Amino acid sequence: MRYRAIVRLGVALAATSLVLAACGGGGEETGGGTATGGTSQAAGTVKLGLMGDLTGENSGIVIPLRNAAKMAIEDYNATNPATKIELVEYDSQGVPEQATSLAQQAIKTDKIVGLIGPAFSGESRQADPILEEGTIPSVTASATNPGLAENGWKYWHRIVGNDNSQGSGVADYMTRALGVKKVFVIHDNQEYSKGVADVVIETLKGSGITPQTDVIDPQGSDYASTVNKVKAAAPDAIFYGGYYAQAGRLLKQLRDGGVKAQFLSGDGSLDAGLAKGAGGNNADGAIVSCPCLIDPTGKAGPASKKLSEAYKAKYNAPTAIYVGEGYDAATAFIEAIKNGNTDTESINKYLATIDVPGVTKQIKFAENGEPTTSDVYVYLFKGDSYSLIGNTKDAEKPAA
Repeated sequence: MRYRAIVRLGVALAATSLVLAACGGGGEETGGGTATGGTSQAAGTVKLGLMGDLTGENSGIVIPLRNAAKMAIEDYNATNPATKIELVEYDSQGVPEQATSLAQQAIKTDKIVGLIGPAFSGESRQADPILEEGTIPSVTASATNPGLAENGWKYWHRIVGNDNSQGSGVADYMTRALGVKKVFVIHDNQEYSKGVADVVIETLKGSGITPQTDVIDPQGSDYASTVNKVKAAAPDAIFYGGYYAQAGRLLKQLRDGGVKAQFLSGDGSLDAGLAKGAGGNNADGAIVSCPCLIDPTGKAGPASKKLSEAYKAKYNAPTAIYVGEGYDAATAFIEAIKNGNTDTESINKYLATIDVPGVTKQIKFAENGEPTTSDVYVYLFKGDSYSLIGNTKDAEKPAA
């Protein structure tokens, strides 16, 4: 997923207060700051980081949010504000060890004043303590592991709902709307994957369903053992916790093995790569949940439709996973900087009280950094694209 169109967004989104009138003249970049946080680049330009998998196996999840964040920042800079923003990208490839060294570089060498990301939960677990020690405020648009909010971090924020809400939401949807009675849950034992799968399992147990389970190797390619276990269990539905690269291979082998059960997965699989990996039309009918809003038709509201149109115009591509959340994460920092906060401490203090309209939700954080509101949505695959079914609270079973 690489986008080349360079059409600039010319209008502000109705539901955000992102782009306002120019704040004054620009200036030269001055750098400055310290290696221990408190970085300030007040005169001219501040550096805002963005970290995630930009070239790795699951980069399709991160590139859209990166593009949306860039769009928000470019539109802000186009107003010729007193303090402009330079976006510095850190390609972790989703590898926790790479994320830690990049976090150190961002603090000590680049002297960023904030970070969008890290994108994945595993890398967040490793990099966020470094950001915390460096007093660098962060807003992740896509790391959903619930445990990230339980560390007492003061500089960490999340714009997207966590896997407790996602796992319980999709499990409730499975029992309420799909009417499943037997479920098989699979995951690859990674931080994110196991977390969302565990919540699905516990929620299903609360509804009287005890799923059978299995674990696959995320580095493996032959899932015959798991396929055989699923065939023997003959479930109504399969839930996979993990990312689309593995989900696609798993789904292909399930279908090749004659398993026709409804396939569901979480936000890590919400990418066209799921269909590509599954081959042919094997992904048709797959349902994927996400605490993110992808709504090009405006079914959930006009702001998401306007963003989708702007994104399509700029990148010549349909809006995708975490576009709205990437835009909102950038908006949180832009609002802080626009209001005169150009060092890490004042930006973090502003984030603690921010309360402005976003594309996906009201941008407001609880004391532990979680968003104060979150919803979970389900999406239906057809070919290599997917469409919004609705909110898990009231979405119905898709028509056959």
